[in-house]
Amino acid sequence: MTNLSRSVASLTHSGPLKTPTPHPNEDPDAFHVRHTYALLDLCGVKGDGFVEGVERTRARVGSSRNSQMDAAQAIADVDEKKKDLDDKERAVLQTLDRYGFYESGAHERLVKMPAAPLSQPLKMIAPATVDAGSAPSAFAAASKNNNAPPPPAPPSLSSLPPPQPLTKEVPRLEKWGRMVVPLTRDEGGNIETWGIREGVSEKKLKRRVYKGVPDRWRSATWVILVRRAVCKAGLGEGHPGFGGERQVEAEMKRLQSVYLEKLEQPSSYDIQIDLDVPRTIGGHVMFKTRYGFGQRALFHVLHSFSLYCDTCGYVQGMGPIASTLLLHLPPSTVYTLLCFMHSSPAYSLHSMFAPGFPGLLEAIYVQERIMQTTMPDVYAALRDKGVGTTAYATKWYITLFVTSLPFQTVLRLWDCWLLEGRDVWVILAAAVVRVFRDHIVAPGASFESILSLLSSFFVPEDEDALLNWMSKMLADTKLRQSMAEWRRTWAGLVKEGKDATALL
Repeated sequence: MTNLSRSVASLTHSGPLKTPTPHPNEDPDAFHVRHTYALLDLCGVKGDGFVEGVERTRARVGSSRNSQMDAAQAIADVDEKKKDLDDKERAVLQTLDRYGFYESGAHERLVKMPAAPLSQPLKMIAPATVDAGSAPSAFAAASKNNNAPPPPAPPSLSSLPPPQPLTKEVPRLEKWGRMVVPLTRDEGGNIETWGIREGVSEKKLKRRVYKGVPDRWRSATWVILVRRAVCKAGLGEGHPGFGGERQVEAEMKRLQSVYLEKLEQPSSYDIQIDLDVPRTIGGHVMFKTRYGFGQRALFHVLHSFSLYCDTCGYVQGMGPIASTLLLHLPPSTVYTLLCFMHSSPAYSLHSMFAPGFPGLLEAIYVQERIMQTTMPDVYAALRDKGVGTTAYATKWYITLFVTSLPFQTVLRLWDCWLLEGRDVWVILAAAVVRVFRDHIVAPGASFESILSLLSSFFVPEDEDALLNWMSKMLADTKLRQSMAEWRRTWAGLVKEGKDATALL
């Protein structure tokens, strides 16, 4: 029995502990990680949400008496959850924002996204077949002037502002309370699943999602939207004929059981997942303490999800997505939604995380076609300065903008993504480029200034203006048809081996 096992057994007053056993050929360090999280699930850790905690896996607990004592004292005892908060803990909680963040986090470059450039939707002003290798643009000619003035400085911010007040939250709560209804209940009468009331049109649902899902209804709404999308789009090639509420409900229950089974199995990614867990979402009460509830839940979800698809396994971009879901939903439901998002063509996370990130490259190709056909001056500027889209947009697509926008904005964009599907992120990328168009095409702009700007942390001046612009763009039938056609074109380029030269 390990020192940690003895400490847990003594503090929980339990007999022999039911904990993981190493599998044949399982890496000893990987088992140590899995074993540690499983043990701490039994008792928790002291000061969860208030203290940093003690590291046990990335750097093992030292052999000295002091190290062993510190580690043992960090384990919660049986009375930990029964204790009232002390004055210091209450004071700390009062510093949290509406979403549970202690602090906004450190961002190297905070830039405001002005609302004015989003007053009008983009229009196609050039044919989709413009030659990417055409003659140098007027931008290129102007930029050869070494005396060109530097581009205008983007509107920067010294700190991240607090979440914008939800002025219409109360009336929206009432509307959503009438629109969302229980679908199924368990034997005790507790609501298991929610749905949209019969008779609510797709148009009304879409309008209300873009106006803002009330925080109180977001967890139920996200599950509803994913279920609806999977019912319509299915689960891809491996599930022919899949669809319908009953099949989706049955698959959700099956996946929740699979999640628990996977927790008992080894994963070759456990060491890397453990390294990434503490740095996935900083400054939040749920993830602050090492091996606290949030970090354990995140590890368990990523561990199980790494075993879902042999092709994808685990990549770092999964962490921000899983942690955002965990702020609203229990781990087994988060795992289920990740599996749906992975397999369903509505979200196509499989292609985003598969080796070589084919979904990422496809999204970038579609983004470039939008820029080429609606903002040819921007496209030319990026081409002539050698700013490849992968250099700044990879982070956007891999993390679904979680690390590039304020959390409140991310939540609203996720509402739209779960409703509309993967095109949302391409349109958002186009919005960012549109907002900073003047900075990108300025004669004095350089590779460094453009890349630095597009790698910033963006703070929308007006979230409603951004969401309204995106809604109009996504409602443009011609544009959506073009996006679908560009995706097919990209697939053809990949098949013919011509994709390597098709991107900026």
